[in-house]
Amino acid sequence: MTHSKNRPSLPEVHRSIEIPNNKGFWRKLLAYAGPGYLVSVGYMDPGNWATDIAGGSKFGYTLLSVILLSNLMAILLQSLCVRLGVATGKDLAQACRDYFSKKVSFCLWVLCEIAIAACDLAELLGSAIALQLLFNIPLIWGVCITAADVLILLLLQGKGFRYTEGLVILLVATVGICFTAEILFSRPDLGGILQGYIPKPEILKNPEMLYIAIGILGATVMPHNLYLHSSIVQTRDWQPTPEKRWEAIKFSTIDSTVALSLALLINSAILIVSAATFHFSGNQNVAEIQDAYKLLSPLLGVSAASAIFGVALLASGQSSTLTATLAFVKL
Repeated sequence: MTHSKNRPSLPEVHRSIEIPNNKGFWRKLLAYAGPGYLVSVGYMDPGNWATDIAGGSKFGYTLLSVILLSNLMAILLQSLCVRLGVATGKDLAQACRDYFSKKVSFCLWVLCEIAIAACDLAELLGSAIALQLLFNIPLIWGVCITAADVLILLLLQGKGFRYTEGLVILLVATVGICFTAEILFSRPDLGGILQGYIPKPEILKNPEMLYIAIGILGATVMPHNLYLHSSIVQTRDWQPTPEKRWEAIKFSTIDSTVALSLALLINSAILIVSAATFHFSGNQNVAEIQDAYKLLSPLLGVSAASAIFGVALLASGQSSTLTATLAFVKL
């Protein structure tokens, strides 16, 4: 929140992506697609994995409703960020600076930096754990390797923001493909899954279940995404007219909604695989990512299951660390 008054948000990529005029719906949607996927990785980062695994192994499919509700909240919040960025031409940090006192802005800045550090810690450790599980790399070196994402981000920023978006989309697609395979391996009960999306009073009545539900909500809340999204929607070079602003809001909202719906499916898949593999086989105390990795292949009878899980964790950790770094640079 330390920007000069007239400095645009992320000036090196501000309005750098051209929007085609007089083109069809799908061409314009493609031009606006990208920022939503950078935001979505925060909703399926390694912090979510731990709570989803614990919820699935302990309570089966019951907590799917919590994932659904938290994701709907995320879709609403990110759509509001789109409106802020497009309608005002300011990101959330700039808006706080302009509309709040210096003391309030400073406090918000400190709190957000702490939130980013807390979120990024889980992402760094998640990626480092994946490197340890897959390649026996010590955690400290895994953290250093993951921290090199900063250099990757700076390199891609110099080549154009589309490269950053393309890398993140590739990593998100990798996570999705890996968990599609895990779903096929675990053969979950479709009826149980559908019932799991229906909220149940026992979630509030059972203290242990409520505790994990709060953990799922906490892992889904990504405050830095609110600052990031309102900034990166301004990488599109729309015309500053009311009609074009509404068009930008429409297409950017579609982009974020589709991307967060994918995040919902991946988060759900983590819990579903955990429930189908651990809960219904009597392993109801699996809460650690390392334990899940070790047990997947023996319980599913598929030798590649654990490795696929590790690859998905690595892709998740790498992509979420990239976007957290971008949010930090933004502030």
